[in-house]
Amino acid sequence: MSYNVGIIGIGKLGSIHLRIYKELKEIEKIYLVDINQKNLAPHKNLPSFKNYRELKNKVDLVSIATPTPTHFEIAKFFLETKIPVLVEKPLTMNYKRAEKLIEISKKKKTLLFVGHVERYNNAYIAVKKIVKDPLFIECNRLSPYPYRSLDTSVVSDLMIHDLDIILSLVKDKIKKIEAKGVKVLSTSEDIANARITFEKGCVANITSSRISSKKERKIRIFMPNCYISLDYAQQTVEIYQKLKKKIVKKVLPIEKEQPLQKEIADFLNLVKKNNFRIESADQAKDALKLACKIEKIIKVGSKK
Repeated sequence: MSYNVGIIGIGKLGSIHLRIYKELKEIEKIYLVDINQKNLAPHKNLPSFKNYRELKNKVDLVSIATPTPTHFEIAKFFLETKIPVLVEKPLTMNYKRAEKLIEISKKKKTLLFVGHVERYNNAYIAVKKIVKDPLFIECNRLSPYPYRSLDTSVVSDLMIHDLDIILSLVKDKIKKIEAKGVKVLSTSEDIANARITFEKGCVANITSSRISSKKERKIRIFMPNCYISLDYAQQTVEIYQKLKKKIVKKVLPIEKEQPLQKEIADFLNLVKKNNFRIESADQAKDALKLACKIEKIIKVGSKK
């Protein structure tokens, strides 16, 4: 069976979606939507529109890679017309709107799939299998100034990746959240740190910055007699274990694959099976809820 897909938002991320969809044999026709003609100009061979509503009755599924404030209205439109939706993180600007989209997804029995790409990183997939009752987690996600996605804070833009992963690794209720963030070059936080304490004692310390001179996407996980270092960008995992009186290093063999390619393949596979699975959206909602709490704490702290 073949499908027609609509890609809404042909910026940096949307362009990668386009390249991947072009490589999929199941995709027959690709429609593009962007309000900026410059983004559409390099793709004159593909049908394109300025308004996403023009895709009605033309597509079987859509990818939404527009700025976060537009996610809700666009996703809502397609869900209500029973078109499966892949929306890149964060799901929406706030928790209540995320809940509303999930409610529509359930009512219409239509797939709402949220693109949290680190879930598809093979290094994380390997680590998730061996992490049990972590004691401490350290996350660093740093990047140079992007000149885009500045309509959301660094918490919703970058940190949310790590919040999503932490919630998947620590099966426990949150006891306390401490956070600090500052605006440096934009009107929302460009650098932020959060410290999350869970009821059973695990502590997660997360730092995210979009004003760094270097790129870094790492997570370090500490368990009894074991320390795991994961590099998302390099897709590498190092494990240090205490065996008797020695520290032994082990490098996990990781098959490097493009996470976004796996994400889109998973979305398409669910569409093929007409699988109405909302786990992806529920997990994204939980990460968004935590991100919103952190942003609120930062906002309150900045007024003191």
